[in-house]
Amino acid sequence: MKLTLIGAGPGDPDLITLKGIKALQKAKVVLYDSLAHPDLLEYCPADCIKILVGKRFGKTSCGQDDINNLIVDYAQQYGEVVRLKGGDSFIFGRGYEEILFAAEYGIESEVIPGISSSYAVPALAGIPLTSRGVSESFWVITGTTKAHELSKDMYLAAQSTATVVVLMGLHKLEEIVAMYTGLNKVDESISIIQNGTMADQKLVTGKISNIIPLAKLSEIASPAIIVIGKVAALPDLSYEHVRKMMENGKAANVAD
Repeated sequence: MKLTLIGAGPGDPDLITLKGIKALQKAKVVLYDSLAHPDLLEYCPADCIKILVGKRFGKTSCGQDDINNLIVDYAQQYGEVVRLKGGDSFIFGRGYEEILFAAEYGIESEVIPGISSSYAVPALAGIPLTSRGVSESFWVITGTTKAHELSKDMYLAAQSTATVVVLMGLHKLEEIVAMYTGLNKVDESISIIQNGTMADQKLVTGKISNIIPLAKLSEIASPAIIVIGKVAALPDLSYEHVRKMMENGKAANVAD
């Protein structure tokens, strides 16, 4: 018996890996998430069983315990089952939990990584998470922990000079803004990207001080990714301004 976890990528169906496509072409049963593009199911054989088990904030079509049990039931019945998960299954995707549960029933697993929305969505919006002289590192943080709270790591990240990427955190925007405001970072740049990589992608960029009204005016909604840091403003800046930022960053590094 076998479980195959496939990362579907950040949304655009063309961003799935070739290995993922090959696995779908042989699939007998596919349990797929809401964020996996429906066009990907066209790679499956005609007789493949396709079951939506997606979860979104505030809406649950299938709980995690139910998904775990479906994995075991279908693997035992058909010998194998595919889990098609948005982004990468090991980045806030609960993929490892599913592997552990399957292993308790003697089901082996294969992981086919996917392109994570944490870096692909900003990239396709013109935002580099790192750029010489501007940002030297980045954090990827969940906006919703198991306890439905903002991760405590967010406070640590906000104190750093790193780019901060928040997944599943739009409903925590006011809390995030309050945190940065408390750290006297009201001028920090911030971008929110809805439906990243898709034709209906929406982007709003501002400062910590004004992002809440801008988001409301733009009617930004989930699924969305939040990017905080100097790089968030780069698509809106002139070449000369960016060049000066980079030069200042290099000068600071030399001084350090």
